[in-house]
Formats: sequence, C-alpha cells, structure tokens
Amino acid sequence: MSDVCKVKQYVWELPLRWFHWINVLAIVILSGTGFLIGHPVTLGASASDYAMGWIRLIHFVAAYAFTVSVASRVVWAFIGNEHASWRAFFPMYSAKGREKLRHMIRYYTLQTHEVPEIVGHNPLATTAYFVLFLIYLAMILTGFAMYATHAPGGIMFKSLGFMYSHFTLQGMRLAHHFGMWLIFGFVINHIYSAWLMDIKEHGGEISSMFSGYKFTVKKGE
Repeated sequence: MSDVCKVKQYVWELPLRWFHWINVLAIVILSGTGFLIGHPVTLGASASDYAMGWIRLIHFVAAYAFTVSVASRVVWAFIGNEHASWRAFFPMYSAKGREKLRHMIRYYTLQTHEVPEIVGHNPLATTAYFVLFLIYLAMILTGFAMYATHAPGGIMFKSLGFMYSHFTLQGMRLAHHFGMWLIFGFVINHIYSAWLMDIKEHGGEISSMFSGYKFTVKKGE
C-alpha cells in the first residue's frame, strides 16, 4: 500500500517573484494613470499645479519599470531554473507537454475530476502567458511610439520608425487602450485560476509567489 505525502519544494526563484510583483504594481499604476490621460480631469486648483503633467510623468516612470521587468523576465527564461525556462511556454513541442496540456483542458472543461499535480506552471497557463507577453510587447511598442512623438528627431522615434509606417497615432491609441482591457481580462482569470488550483491542489499556489515554495505530492510504498 502506498503512502501519499506533501513535499516542500523551492519552485519560484527570487528574481522571478520580483518580476511578477513589479509587473503587478506597474500595471495598477499604468492603468490608473492611463485612464486619466485618456480622459483628463481637473485635479489641480490651477493650471500651474501641473497635475496632469505629474500623472503623465508617473505613467512614464511606471512604463519604464514595466519594460525593464518584462525584458528581464525574458532574459531569466534562459538563465533561470526549469520552472522559469522558455521551454515551459511551448508545451506542444514535447509528448509529455502535450499530454499535460490535454489533461489540463479536460480538467478545466469538467471532463475529469482528477486534479493535475504539476510543480511549476501548468501547460495551459504557460500558453496563456505567452499570449500575454505578446500583449505586453504590443503595449510597450505602442506606448513608447506615442511617447516618442514629442521628439521626432530623437533616437527613440527613429528606432520605432516601423511603428509609424504601419499605424496611425489614433490606431496606436486604440490598440494601447484595447490591450489594457485584454490584460484586465487575463488578471481576472489569473486570480481565479490561482485561487481554484490552490484549493484543489493544496500546494500553496498563491503563497508560493511570496515564499517561492510549493507543496508537491510524493508517493511512497
């Protein structure tokens, strides 16, 4: 007869947890200030208070922090542990990954009640994260392309010249705004999924993003 016990395992390294929470904070700040930039309101007692100017500055600082964090996460995908590796984002390239992906789809579509025991990200989640990174890239490109128009002869403007060849400024604004709503939709699903799997797996899904540790199943004889 086999015994089942929970084993504490270090999964999420410190840099990865920092990237996660920097992104969370940056998205909150960018969304709040972005709404105000898109729909300006009178916040100061007079024009000299430069209230909207400060909001734009906060938005730009958060944008730089977000960009550095996302770029660092990409680098970490090549130097971090197996749970942070870029390979985890492409489960279709291995038979084991495809099997886990099928299992997760069957579980989420209520075709099975067997809870998948996965140490790192499940393959369905990593597929969603890859799409999210593409949205991040679109947000960064459209955001800095709009920002760079204040200095048409600058390095940033010239580096993003391909953006102006394919999009109008209004098109970039719409894409930037739409991307924000896509991120909101992902955040809602992400919080729900983490909460659900924490309850079902009892592996410390949510607390692991603070401590780095998860509890995994170990079977013994």
